[in-house]
Amino acid sequence: QVQLVESGGGLVQPGGSLRLSCAASGFTFSRYAMSWYRQAPGKERELVARISGLGRTTNLADSVKGRFTISRDNAKNTVYLEMNSLKPEDMAVYYCNAQLPGRSDSYWGQGTQVTVSS
Repeated sequence: QVQLVESGGGLVQPGGSLRLSCAASGFTFSRYAMSWYRQAPGKERELVARISGLGRTTNLADSVKGRFTISRDNAKNTVYLEMNSLKPEDMAVYYCNAQLPGRSDSYWGQGTQVTVSS
């Protein structure tokens, strides 16, 4: 049974930092590209960051470049999103996603809320 369990969300002031984690199980983690998406109220879900199976390639949305970092630990079957200099516009539910290269289907976590407010 595939599971993606996000954690680390919460309330943070503008300019603050959070580290999200996504623990995966039920599949061969290192074969899957892992991504973080986010969805704010009334907006479409958007890709924030992606990392290849072995961690050699990362991609970040322009809106988070220089502030967010994606990484993974294949020994722990976990992907991380380090978020610094958080802005109110970063406030959203953040979702973890696992996808095999070349496949259209993927797995999703349940999401974790990030609130940026003073």
